[in-house]
Amino acid sequence: MLELKNISFQVPDEKTRNTKEIGILKDVSLTLEDNQFVVITGPNGGGKSTLAKIIAGIEKPTSGQILFDGQDITDMSITDRAKLGISYAFQQPVRFKGVTVFDLLRLAAGKEISVAGACEYLSKVGLCAKDYIRREVNGSLSGGEIKRIEIATILARKTRVSVFDEPEAGIDLWSFQNLIQVFEEMHEQLHGSILIISHQERILNIADRIILIADGKLVKKGTKEEVLPELLGTANAAPSCDKAANRK
Repeated sequence: MLELKNISFQVPDEKTRNTKEIGILKDVSLTLEDNQFVVITGPNGGGKSTLAKIIAGIEKPTSGQILFDGQDITDMSITDRAKLGISYAFQQPVRFKGVTVFDLLRLAAGKEISVAGACEYLSKVGLCAKDYIRREVNGSLSGGEIKRIEIATILARKTRVSVFDEPEAGIDLWSFQNLIQVFEEMHEQLHGSILIISHQERILNIADRIILIADGKLVKKGTKEEVLPELLGTANAAPSCDKAANRK
């Protein structure tokens, strides 16, 4: 369904005064099949978030090609890709002063929905709908609240590909535990593909496939059973990702 062919992404080296560029992604090729739950993981600074932004259309690759159902979308904007059915959830969700949660869900659905319908999406992400439906999407919301509201908008959109960039970032442990359940239910109910950028072992554990990106390169890919044991074995000396979540 979604195919990346030989994707590279370079940026100017700000530390030098010459034209030297830094390779953030280097010749990455992968395919995201229909109805798959895929997690991209790897060291910080390895290119994971850049890859997610390239899929969404926020960044354009320096070279390579992106196909969606055989259609070349390499030069398409984020808006045009959204119309095709690709959603993107930011690591730090955008806040909108003057826009209510109900307004946001109505925009996400792309059609007129009732308050009851919008409340149903909020309930699915563990929010008491009556407490949130008329609230503004602004700084009064916590990181966990805004994250779950953003996920509710993606549920409302019902897109074929949903991309999440480190959805656990900045949220408390209770919200994180509920996120796992939300992603599992999304996968069961929407029958679309979910792509998550994450270090979290509990998110890796519910994936169909895992992709390891390091130093801008695709190092390993395969099923959870093929990749996770080796991945965890190489991380034994590092602090547990889940312990890091507990400290948030």
